[in-house]
Amino acid sequence: MGGPSRQCQVCNQAQSKYKCPSCLVPYCSLACFKTHKETPCVKPESTQEKPGANPGFQVERKLEVDDPSEVLQIMQMQAIASSDEVREALKDEHLQKLISNIDSSPDALNALDKAMGVDAFRIFSDKILSAINP
Repeated sequence: MGGPSRQCQVCNQAQSKYKCPSCLVPYCSLACFKTHKETPCVKPESTQEKPGANPGFQVERKLEVDDPSEVLQIMQMQAIASSDEVREALKDEHLQKLISNIDSSPDALNALDKAMGVDAFRIFSDKILSAINP
């Protein structure tokens, strides 16, 4: 029922918890991230049409919005990242799994709709909204 398990692509020993923001390579720790950053990396091209690509490993979505005001601005993202309430909520393993499932789903909108039926995720969403609209 959980998302696909990913192995750290740096040490190849532990399960990854994070993805490089540039190239999306999974890594497990700060030490592995620092090792990975010793060599330049770039965001990969779409893996959807490449032969041999594993669609369960990485899902690339094109950003499509009708109203540009729906896209978070940098100050809003910083407010979310610095919110003690949001950070505390993210310690919940069940919530982490829900978010991971949405992130790794090929149909993220459907997965998000399903997650909104879970009280913990709805409360988390309210905390995010409070952080960006104080």
